[in-house]
Amino acid sequence: MTDSAAGDPAGNAGAAPGGATGGSTGAPTGAAGEPPTPPPYPPSTVPGLQPGAGAPPKVVPTSAEHALEIGRAYFPPVGSPGGPVSLLVHAFDEGYLVYAGWPAPEDPTAPPVSPGGTNIVITKSNGDVTTVPNFPPESAIAVYRQWYRPGTA
Repeated sequence: MTDSAAGDPAGNAGAAPGGATGGSTGAPTGAAGEPPTPPPYPPSTVPGLQPGAGAPPKVVPTSAEHALEIGRAYFPPVGSPGGPVSLLVHAFDEGYLVYAGWPAPEDPTAPPVSPGGTNIVITKSNGDVTTVPNFPPESAIAVYRQWYRPGTA
């Protein structure tokens, strides 16, 4: 709070039109003796709405190349420092597994610099994006089949 707004519980400095102090904050005030009406909920926390409800609609992939384009948003840029050298797509009956190709380690006997990570599966039927562990393709698809529940991704 600045000195100019000191003493004004609404945080408004100066006088409103007509000489009244306090001005208008844009939020309606309650009746005499009642607290003011609280501000509106931020869009991401409105009760009854799912988080991300304002997100763009899901895109249903039409091909492996289209799935690759959708998947680019989930990985660092190809060729960036510390980023993948390529993005790969593995098509299967229910969707497309999109995963990063990393450069070969200089010392194949050394542990990985950053173990772990995730891959994504984009469902062919509705465009749901599901993260799965960074396993070889067949193992990652098996995990997807165990975890995925339509409409909950």
